[in-house]
Amino acid sequence: MTGRHRRDDGGTGRAGNGAGGGRRSPRPRDPQARRDALAAAVLDVVAEVGIGRTTHRAVAARAGLPLGATTYYFPTLDDLIAAGLCRASEALQADLRDWAAQVAAADDPVAALVRLVESYLADRNRARIEYELYLAAARDARLRPLAETWVRGLRELLEPHVGDVAARGIVALLDGVLIQALVTGADLDGPALATAIRRLAGR
Repeated sequence: MTGRHRRDDGGTGRAGNGAGGGRRSPRPRDPQARRDALAAAVLDVVAEVGIGRTTHRAVAARAGLPLGATTYYFPTLDDLIAAGLCRASEALQADLRDWAAQVAAADDPVAALVRLVESYLADRNRARIEYELYLAAARDARLRPLAETWVRGLRELLEPHVGDVAARGIVALLDGVLIQALVTGADLDGPALATAIRRLAGR
């Protein structure tokens, strides 16, 4: 679900979504900092247990904040989950814009795309969490806009360079490559990926 991938710690899906796992250090008593910490922690919890099992208590523990702070800023669970998904969507869109700019500026767009994919996989923990969210969209409609943002955004950044049909094929290829790399723990074969992309692009 992207770093797709210039992420800071404030990003989502396929970054900056609070990925990293484990209990966080207590946050300062800054309302916006607490809101941000809770929104980031939501995505870690959703990726691990699903939306249906996400609770205020679990998110508070992940954020390193008292339960009362969680319910104070987000009185309902829907409020809390919406904040996390909004954060993830905004970060993903920013990452896709960055990817699009880098690919457009490159002398070799395919090589640039492969470098971006390699950079994305460099943080395996974050990538796993994002792909868990991405795949969870198959069972929870609330996550589908996030997954669709990734698929649509990646296709749109590729279309000017390879056309619509090839862009769709390349998106499918990248999803398969990323999932296999995350499942097996194997390193990405950059040259092989570049060759496959060029074939799909008719180059």
